[in-house]
Amino acid sequence: MARHKNIAHPQFVVVSPGRVNLLGEHVDYSNGIVLPAAIDRSVCITVRPIKEPFVRLQALDIKKQAIFGLADLEKKIMVNGEPMPNFVKYPAGVAWALQQAGFSLNGFEASYTSTIPMGAGLSSSAAVEVGFALVWKTLGNLAIEGMHLAQLCQKAENQYVGVNSGIMDQFACYFGVKDHALMFDTSDFTWQPVQLPEGTSIIIADSSVRRSLTTSGYNERRQDVEEAVCQLQIWFPQLKTLREISPAQFFEVKNRLSERPAKRAEHVVTEIARVQEAVPALERGDGKKFGELMAASHRSLRDLFECSTLELDTLVQIASSLPGCLGARLTGAGFGGCTVNLVETETSDNFIAELGKAYKQATGKTAQIYRCQASQGAHVL
Repeated sequence: MARHKNIAHPQFVVVSPGRVNLLGEHVDYSNGIVLPAAIDRSVCITVRPIKEPFVRLQALDIKKQAIFGLADLEKKIMVNGEPMPNFVKYPAGVAWALQQAGFSLNGFEASYTSTIPMGAGLSSSAAVEVGFALVWKTLGNLAIEGMHLAQLCQKAENQYVGVNSGIMDQFACYFGVKDHALMFDTSDFTWQPVQLPEGTSIIIADSSVRRSLTTSGYNERRQDVEEAVCQLQIWFPQLKTLREISPAQFFEVKNRLSERPAKRAEHVVTEIARVQEAVPALERGDGKKFGELMAASHRSLRDLFECSTLELDTLVQIASSLPGCLGARLTGAGFGGCTVNLVETETSDNFIAELGKAYKQATGKTAQIYRCQASQGAHVL
């Protein structure tokens, strides 16, 4: 595969952001449309090229070091013969996926640190993957197009690390546009930036309940969606995914489906329609309408997809009552994790203080609350 002549680089820095999904939840495996944004919390990787075919890592936040070679990566062992710890598998998996695609890689030393909260559903792992992919792209002047880079990072996570994620996270980390959400069609990988309303901030509230994502809860819902497609094929024989059916068509036959698949499918079909409605609303600067669609999305995730929790519902309910909040909803897979709120920036200090206080009173739990802006995707400083 194409590889440009290697060029010498002095030390350089790569910044790779986390992401949050503003709308379009649990639709990616139905070829739906999602609306994520890269955020101004990121992984920062300082790189020094070396001649040897090794990667020396310093993970500053966890105070750990490791060295792995660029040969025999499928063995998942380090140069000292020990099995790779989990944090090493992310950059090593990216190297493995790039090599599988025919790219020749250079060695380097890297120290890195992150301002993305771990385990909060803000794609800290995708940020690491995309960041290291950009390191190798820069070092070797690799002729690799952005979407292919995102796909190889997804392959690393799926097949090397062993986490079954879609491509939205890596896509958003790489293609982020400052002050914009990204309308991303998972059926054909087309996308466009959509400006967020002026004078707004993205505020993420971590319920402090780690996902009991019960793989079972997630897998059960995927099975329900597949079952809904099977039942709908009685009336729509060509149907392969829920993306291919309109809300009007779905509601004509909804009552003939089994109860649970019908509820799951109603969420997916209406959520895709909400994203389609949200894009023109944002394009005309209608933050109020966008907030209403966020609220409708949360109700649907709570009542139809049934992946919310008492804590997430409490955060959304409190947020929705506060001045300056345009919209609030759970974000990510649900079953714990975070809510995302679109808030007028001038009220955001008060919003954060009041939300934290009221949540503590209602649940006894402390929410970690982060003010963010939509940010540029991964880049070399």
